[in-house]
Amino acid sequence: MKKKENISLKNKFNCYIYEKNMLLISPQECQIGINNNQIEIIDIRELYEFEIANISSKHIPMADFTARISELDLTKKTVLMCRSGKRAEALANLITTEGLINEIFVMNGGILAWIETVDTSLKLD
Repeated sequence: MKKKENISLKNKFNCYIYEKNMLLISPQECQIGINNNQIEIIDIRELYEFEIANISSKHIPMADFTARISELDLTKKTVLMCRSGKRAEALANLITTEGLINEIFVMNGGILAWIETVDTSLKLD
């Protein structure tokens, strides 16, 4: 039963991939927000990806996000992050379309952009 729910959820995410109405935020802006305690980064990558390299973020895999939405600190700006930004864009569109959170941001370029512009010491391989 659980597998069927994940497949259904994955199909729902795929419907939102090409929508482009999300709010983007740069990795540099994210770093400033983290330092000022104004941003909560949610890393939606799979556990194995998160274990390879991660930043100051909460890990909630994409497939678990809607079930764990109560774990978010909505007093802060919520920013979704994945590897390149594509999964985060799809999830952000789902969240806003379904009305789950009023304002959600996507880290433009994901952890790849973070590594390029903020912390070149991180490695994904």
